[in-house]
Amino acid sequence: MTVHQLNELLLISALVLLVAVAAVRISSRSGLPSLLLYLGIGIAMGQDGIGHVAFDNAELTQVIGYAALVVILAEGGLGTKWKEIRPALPAAALLSTVGVAVSVGVTATAAHYLVGLDWRQALIIGAVVSSTDAAAVFSVLRKVPLPSRLTGVLEAESGFNDAPVVILVVAFSTTGPVDSWYVLVGEIVMELAIGAVVGLLVGFLGSFGLRHVALPASGLYPIAVMAIAVVAYAAGAMAHGSGFLAVYLASVVLGNAKLPHAPANRGFAEGLGWIAQIGMFVLLGLLVTPHELLDDFWPAVMVGLVLTVVARPLSVVISLLPFRLPWQERALLSWAGLRGAVPVILATIPMVTGIEGSEKIFNIVFVLVVVYTLVQGPTLPWLAKALRLGDAGEAADLGIESAPLERLRGHLLSVAIPGGSKMHGVEVAELRLPPGAAVTLVVRDDKSFVPSPTTALRRGDELLVVATDPVRDAAERRLRAVGQGGKLADWLGTGGRTSG
Repeated sequence: MTVHQLNELLLISALVLLVAVAAVRISSRSGLPSLLLYLGIGIAMGQDGIGHVAFDNAELTQVIGYAALVVILAEGGLGTKWKEIRPALPAAALLSTVGVAVSVGVTATAAHYLVGLDWRQALIIGAVVSSTDAAAVFSVLRKVPLPSRLTGVLEAESGFNDAPVVILVVAFSTTGPVDSWYVLVGEIVMELAIGAVVGLLVGFLGSFGLRHVALPASGLYPIAVMAIAVVAYAAGAMAHGSGFLAVYLASVVLGNAKLPHAPANRGFAEGLGWIAQIGMFVLLGLLVTPHELLDDFWPAVMVGLVLTVVARPLSVVISLLPFRLPWQERALLSWAGLRGAVPVILATIPMVTGIEGSEKIFNIVFVLVVVYTLVQGPTLPWLAKALRLGDAGEAADLGIESAPLERLRGHLLSVAIPGGSKMHGVEVAELRLPPGAAVTLVVRDDKSFVPSPTTALRRGDELLVVATDPVRDAAERRLRAVGQGGKLADWLGTGGRTSG
């Protein structure tokens, strides 16, 4: 590649990113899922569009898609609150195993009898579309204020169910005979167990190291966090476990470990996640040939209809039988099984292995994802409101960033008071921080001042809190408790009681 060609490639890449960033703004204003806009950019650049770029490398798409999925799962795990997903783990685990099995069976039966595919092709489609997409779920949950119970189930499910689905798709896409069902179940259990152990181990070791080793620059912490997440994926895969589960669990541990510069870590991961989504969707748009989709449009609609109104609700009902959830929550969970780029990426596996009819499988999955993303994504907020499951009144959590002060054996906490925080109106003295912690500076309306004990805090304020190392965690717990419950946090049961 010459320097001139490299310059052209960089220019095109930068323009695509700028257009994609503009598409994010359009998506947020119109309610149109950004997935469709990114795919549209790729299709417009493709051989049937104005760019006339001929691209048919399914293997490269699969490799890049896997890499992007690792970044997306890491970003989602870093933003997942352990206190929200901990009660949801049993339900999410059943949805990711029993629910996937039910969905694969129902969808494959529909693809065989309604569309006329042979059983191998039908099983591949059933497995491919049974995975909820982490990027789609995390993106929608940022806009829909659901109760933490439902948010935890959806986040954990989207992080967990990629692993068993990948195993099933690879097994069904082999050119030889498919293993017996009990062999597949054994492989799934073993890979999930190995992935979980590796992910938790890497996450705990990484968080321990980052808390006890001071890096020379704050900008190195986000890079280190993402590197640890990638190590978890690689270690899990090399140990013949689920790398996807490993990276998600390691990221959950890192995101809840009170690391230095935690908001900056999450912001960096979120930026990488957006780049991964944009690149992945644009590449998938390039891979598809639009004029070949027409013949598979109605088969995709029929399979997607069965998946959406039969397979997903049935999998939710059967998986959640041990749990006493109201019908409204079951209905929302049934509709919130969002598909995105992950099924399309998985649909490249049979193309790479050379399964007969793999192009038809890819086209059906592509159309299904586009059509039902357009239907489900914009209607999910409306459904949540109709079922009275919105949680807009919940107090917003504080954004607290910690910078270590190694020589002073302390920490500088930067506290942002959001609009929904109940810390509004609380006086500094009423925070009742533990001895060894104090509010040293308040930034309000771009002006900073040293507060007095009677200074009333306001929404939008930024506080600088200095805390010694032994009381750092207690000070942060107390600040979050007041942010959730106000000055009466102890009496309202939100915790955070201190000795002071």
